[in-house]
Amino acid sequence: MVTRRRIVGLAALVLGAGWAITYAQAQRKVVISYPAGYRKWTHVKSMVIFSKDHKLYDRFAGLHNIYVNDIGWPSLERGRAYPDGSMFAFELFDIRTYQGAIETTQRKFLAVMRKNSRLYPETGGWGYELFQGYQSVGSLKDMKQCFDCHASQKARDYVFSDYKE
Repeated sequence: MVTRRRIVGLAALVLGAGWAITYAQAQRKVVISYPAGYRKWTHVKSMVIFSKDHKLYDRFAGLHNIYVNDIGWPSLERGRAYPDGSMFAFELFDIRTYQGAIETTQRKFLAVMRKNSRLYPETGGWGYELFQGYQSVGSLKDMKQCFDCHASQKARDYVFSDYKE
């Protein structure tokens, strides 16, 4: 026979599990969706890190392509703060030298930053997401590392890229 004590204990367990799941999701914030079609956004710049002398070589060696969406483009062009909805995509490819040329091999990852001042007030209004293939692999630790690096660009609304004619 089920006792009242068991029912209350079971209810408390279910509520506790529900609270833990909700809390974990709240800590992760809102996941940024994979930005399908980002290569049709405006190409901002490309860069190659190829030398072990570069301070970011271990984490970011390879070919970098940076893109900005249509919402963020005017702010990049005019050097102003970015409105909510602005997004940057940073894809990183492995490279190899072949017959005197540098060419890409496989994509290492795609990193995305999206401006939403309401959702990400603790990181200057920017959320960060990391994708391998089409799957998000970001973590709270990764996102904190993204922001810690971008914090040096606070005067530029946390964006490294410049507009170039």
